[in-house]
Amino acid sequence: QVQLVESGGGLVQAGGSLRLSCAASGRTFGNYPMGWFRQAPGKERELVAGISWSGRNRYYLDSVKGRFTISRDNAKNTVYLQMDSLKPEDTAVYYCAVAKFYRGSYSRPTDFGSWGQGTQVTVSS
Repeated sequence: QVQLVESGGGLVQAGGSLRLSCAASGRTFGNYPMGWFRQAPGKERELVAGISWSGRNRYYLDSVKGRFTISRDNAKNTVYLQMDSLKPEDTAVYYCAVAKFYRGSYSRPTDFGSWGQGTQVTVSS
C-alpha cells in the first residue's frame, strides 16, 4: 500500500507561483509513474500532469503547458509540481497520484490508482 502526502498549496495572486510537493512511502517509488490531478468545485477531477518512472518523459494537460512543470526526485521519494503564471481558473484541490502499473503509462486518468488527500490552491484575480 502506498501513502501520499501533499504540501505546498495556498493562496496566491494571479500571475504568481506555487510549488507543490508529494512525499510517497510504502512502495518502491522509483519504479512507478506519478501524476498530479486537480478538482475544482462542481467539476470532475482531471489529470494535470504525469511523469514516467524514470523522470525522462512527461504529460501535461493542454491548459497548463508552458506554465506547470512536473518533476521527481527518486532518492527522496518525492514528486513536485511547479506552477507558474497561475490563473484564477487553476483554483482547485490538487491531488498527487501513483500509477497502477510498474513502469507503466501515465497520460490518462485511468493509469492511476491511488491518490493523496489533496492540497488547496486558490488563485485570486
